Amino acid sequence: MIKIDYNAELARLMTEAQGDLGDAHEIHMRLKQTIASMRAEGLPVPEDFKYLDAELDAEFEARAKDD
Repeated sequence: MIKIDYNAELARLMTEAQGDLGDAHEIHMRLKQTIASMRAEGLPVPEDFKYLDAELDAEFEARAKDD
């Protein structure tokens, strides 16, 4: 079984979100996949992951309303 360092994954996603390595939708999708993997493994989802996911959800909803 492959062990994933979820803290490192979050740090990488945050770095990419701040830079130009990927667009926000791609990063959000990968964050959701990471959260789903953690839940499937029975691991608790860190509050940082939940917060970032909620923030991105809200941002995309606001953008959709403006369009």
